[in-house]
Amino acid sequence: MGYVSKTVMEEGKAAKIAGQPDGSNPYPAGSQNSADWLEGYTYDEAEQNVDNDSDE
Repeated sequence: MGYVSKTVMEEGKAAKIAGQPDGSNPYPAGSQNSADWLEGYTYDEAEQNVDNDSDE
């Protein structure tokens, strides 16, 4: 996943390092800034594969 705003992504990363909850995202849900902030917040988490269909 990529991001558009490095500044906003860095804000999310700083929030995670500071111990803030992910609900502290100051951007409107669904906005690009919100997505970029969350990208920074989850920078150190393993990427989840949501395309895996375990029913096959």
